[in-house]
Amino acid sequence: MPDLTRLLSPRSVAIVGASPTPGALGNSVLRNLERHGFTGEIHLINPKRDTINGRPCLNSIAELPEGVDAAVLAIPGPAVLGAVRELAARGVGAAVIFSAGFAEGGDEGRAAQAEVARIAADHGMVIEGPNCLGLVNYIDGVALTFVETPALRLGDARGAGIVSQSGAMAVVLGTTLMAKDLGISMSISTGNEAASGVEDYVEYLVDTPHTQVIGMIVEQFRQPQRFLAVARRVRAAGKTIVLLHPGKSAAARESAATHTGAMAGDWQLMKTKVERAGVVLVDSLEELGDVIEIALRAKPVGKGGTAVLTESGAFKALTLDLAEAIGLDLPPVAANTEAALRAAIPDFIPVSNPMDLTAQALVDPDLYRRTLEPILADRGFAAVVLGIIQTDDATAARKFPYIIEAVQKIAPDKPVIFAGLDDGAVFQPEFIAGLRAIGVPYFPSPDRAFRALRQLSKLAEWDFDASDAEPMTLDDLPVGVVPEYRAKQLLGPAGIPFPAGGFAADVASAKAVAARIGYPVVLKAQAAALSHKSDAGGVLLNIADDAALEVAWTKLYANVASYSPGLALDGALIEGMGARGTELIIGAKNDPEWGPVILIGFGGVQAELLKDVRLLPHDLSREAITTELRSLKSAAILNGFRGSPALDVDAVVDIVVALGRVLSGTPAIQEIDLNPVAVYPKGHGAVALDALILADG
Repeated sequence: MPDLTRLLSPRSVAIVGASPTPGALGNSVLRNLERHGFTGEIHLINPKRDTINGRPCLNSIAELPEGVDAAVLAIPGPAVLGAVRELAARGVGAAVIFSAGFAEGGDEGRAAQAEVARIAADHGMVIEGPNCLGLVNYIDGVALTFVETPALRLGDARGAGIVSQSGAMAVVLGTTLMAKDLGISMSISTGNEAASGVEDYVEYLVDTPHTQVIGMIVEQFRQPQRFLAVARRVRAAGKTIVLLHPGKSAAARESAATHTGAMAGDWQLMKTKVERAGVVLVDSLEELGDVIEIALRAKPVGKGGTAVLTESGAFKALTLDLAEAIGLDLPPVAANTEAALRAAIPDFIPVSNPMDLTAQALVDPDLYRRTLEPILADRGFAAVVLGIIQTDDATAARKFPYIIEAVQKIAPDKPVIFAGLDDGAVFQPEFIAGLRAIGVPYFPSPDRAFRALRQLSKLAEWDFDASDAEPMTLDDLPVGVVPEYRAKQLLGPAGIPFPAGGFAADVASAKAVAARIGYPVVLKAQAAALSHKSDAGGVLLNIADDAALEVAWTKLYANVASYSPGLALDGALIEGMGARGTELIIGAKNDPEWGPVILIGFGGVQAELLKDVRLLPHDLSREAITTELRSLKSAAILNGFRGSPALDVDAVVDIVVALGRVLSGTPAIQEIDLNPVAVYPKGHGAVALDALILADG
């Protein structure tokens, strides 16, 4: 990718399609540049005008001086391709293309966009768009967009960078952040991404000292692995990416071979990988702005729970309900903190978390400081939320100044967040400005504060330690669907436990296997084309002796022939009948774009109807895998539910670690499905009853 500096911080700009008409795209770009105080050269191109706004106009791109940094194409789509060729011939470093009708407009548009990309690659040009709204650099005062933008400068502060495929959403997010009085370093809309994408701009922003947080709105990552790599760089630099990615409700990609493939949908897979790379994934535009505010304005959110101070017993109960629903940890007050609080507050205020200060602060406003001091000193709390009743200007005046003074005196090293309980209360705006000036985000709604804080808490809690298990390569891996018997032969040496048994190509060999493992046995039909054996009558249970095995062998082949005439079986798998256990599903998928993930969950009804599954990175530590298992909806079953014994979670973790090793060492694997896995009481292990592998060439 060429250096983005010529686009994002140009010293000279050409406007192709400049216009004197207010509201015209070319006119709006010029007005933006002038309003932002752009000090570089501006070249206007319009063959019908000699001057615009007192500036000279060129007749054509061919009249441009060599080496202009960036050009804005404010012209109709059909003229864009020729203009890009001419710009390349003049050595222009970058171009912003507003016009639509390219890849989103059918075959002809796709061909034109591909040609734009080719020209850019051949000439080392940066292309933003097509079908974009351009960019604004608030550091240097460069506005290459037709959207009217306020002439704000970031100065020496650190701000938020905006990278969005949607230009409209970039503008919306920018408006939101400005309303919160947050600085913006750059706002970039990437559009169709013909020759530059979100990955390029994030890579640029991570190295700019003015950008502390990167807010992203992305509908499709075109280079997922590259994005994951740059996201890890962002985290290592102590910065934060906050991402809004539509598509949660889209149907999962179907897989003909494995249950795992059908359940590991695209959005969930993306979520698993980006969170592993340190990205905060949010659910709405509102939450995107809220999380960015806390990440940019407040102290970093560390590991630990949240303390809540409020002025209403009813709100205390509401907070407990919401915290449980969204998974926000509200730990109890530590003993030493409780003692300090007891000495600082009236006896009629009980010490708890959340804590109801009642209306006492109206007559004793120093109560805020005396309460905040011990709570902020408690290392078990990573953040404090103040749920305050504002009411009106007079009431607010008896609260805000004392809260602001208390935070200033304490100078905490953790976030303090103000959440007004009564959205719409009228009071002096300087109170909010006073909070923001000392790094306290103001929220008009406590629900928004709690949800945004929970998102950043998840990032702080995440275990980024990778498994230290060595990768394992499966040798002689067939291409396509690998039937159960062969899959078990391959996966057994990797440490995945299966029932005792063996493969037989004829009934005599089947009897030999049964004699070795002992009756009763199960008989399973085996063929690559028979992924779902039960549907074909290809699984026969409780075969008691040799005579029954002969009858079962004949019946098995007849069932399959009736189900799918012409389907040739390799033979059958003979295994011992094991004790019933609790059924889990464990699977793996190596997505061609995002890479490997592992799926765990409860089998049967829980998997099919309740979707009680979790998708994990393939390289988690044992501790992190255990945490994920205990986060399943039905996790109580693992601990022993209603008198049943606790299950062997360690044995399940062993299987997940083994699958991770195989995925790491054998990239040709597309999917692995272990369904079901029978888990037994603690100390008695777990056994994968079925196995299937899908591999590419």
